[in-house]
Amino acid sequence: MRILGADIPDDKRVEIALTYVFGIGRTRAREILENTKIDFSKKSKELTPQELNKIKEFVEKNYKVEGDLRREIASDIKRLPVRGQSTKRNSRTVRGNVRKSVGSGRKKAASKT
Repeated sequence: MRILGADIPDDKRVEIALTYVFGIGRTRAREILENTKIDFSKKSKELTPQELNKIKEFVEKNYKVEGDLRREIASDIKRLPVRGQSTKRNSRTVRGNVRKSVGSGRKKAASKT
């Protein structure tokens, strides 16, 4: 079964199954079920088409989920850095944390005894 672009497992309770949608956690799933007046303990395969439609309409009207939320998060991340940081030299997470050699890179001379 699909709701809002996400596959929902049939054998789980609706409260848990809704958390498979990106942007819906346990608390938000409970809010959705309370507002649509659907039983928490019902399995998702037992939902009627009318109940599925109620959930879908409520979520679309009140929350950003799946594609819209992913796009918004990606655009928020792209806005960084925010305070004028230089990105050429200090972006260690993207370029990898490989240590650059400092100095001429020569080996130390073997000590004479």
